[in-house]
Amino acid sequence: MRNNVTEFILLGLTQDPEMHKIIFAIFLGFYTATVLGNLLIIVTIKTSPTLDSPMYFFLTYLSIADSCFSTTTAPKLIVDSISQKNTISFDECMTQLFAMHFFGCMEILVLIVMAYDRYVAICKPLHYPVIMNRRVCKILILLVWGGSFLHSMAQIILILTVPFCGPNVIDHYFCDLQPLLRLGCMDTYVLNLLVVSNSGAICSVSFIFLMISYTIILHSLRNHSAEGKRKALSTCSSHIIVVIIFFGPCIFMYARPPTTFPLDKLVSVFYTIITPLLNPLIYTLRNAEVKNAMKKLWTT
Repeated sequence: MRNNVTEFILLGLTQDPEMHKIIFAIFLGFYTATVLGNLLIIVTIKTSPTLDSPMYFFLTYLSIADSCFSTTTAPKLIVDSISQKNTISFDECMTQLFAMHFFGCMEILVLIVMAYDRYVAICKPLHYPVIMNRRVCKILILLVWGGSFLHSMAQIILILTVPFCGPNVIDHYFCDLQPLLRLGCMDTYVLNLLVVSNSGAICSVSFIFLMISYTIILHSLRNHSAEGKRKALSTCSSHIIVVIIFFGPCIFMYARPPTTFPLDKLVSVFYTIITPLLNPLIYTLRNAEVKNAMKKLWTT
């Protein structure tokens, strides 16, 4: 069936005109803080000689993923909140879909790599410099980029098999698989199952793997000194908080049958805009090394 749709209409978070200016102000502030916060972390790590360990190397890429992930949706939401015509072309929609899943998957894979780094550092401290050398870290990041690309390509290939022959109104503030599949002029039951088996499985399996990993790490701390326990707990607790606030909404959105809930938009806001904002706060407020490096950066 031929694709007759050249653009989509995004209904946004609300159709209440009185709320649009509030949405503009709030999310402009959120997005600005997200970009500046993550940029500050990147600059701090790159300029501080004390933050040269693999953990901070990976944290740099988590901040890059956060900034880019938020950029895939927030600017469009902000502009549309004060615009009279909230449309997005078919090509732009596909680009947004690809970018969102690319940087979302990148964040997931970086969190897995960071968990592995903490496991080696805490459970195999004597072998840590050998196992997590700079070459291994770079290879892991290359695998992260490659895995993210493959996941995003799978999403694009899946959605391009769907013909759009009429309805083009998306009841959302960005292009995502489930809202697009509801507009398709075909039976999308099998495709929805593929979404659950792809995105849903990645979120669920990764979350379970990370929780098991940190459980093993925390269990191993019983043999460490009091100071070692304190430092490891501080680091791991930050990672666990980030994992929970990111994966909870993702699992809710993708690891379920194709059903629409009133909370969908709110949950989407949380993992696409709020979580990238919270990550810099969590890693700076709970990490003395990062805080001290930031103080030195500001005072020099």
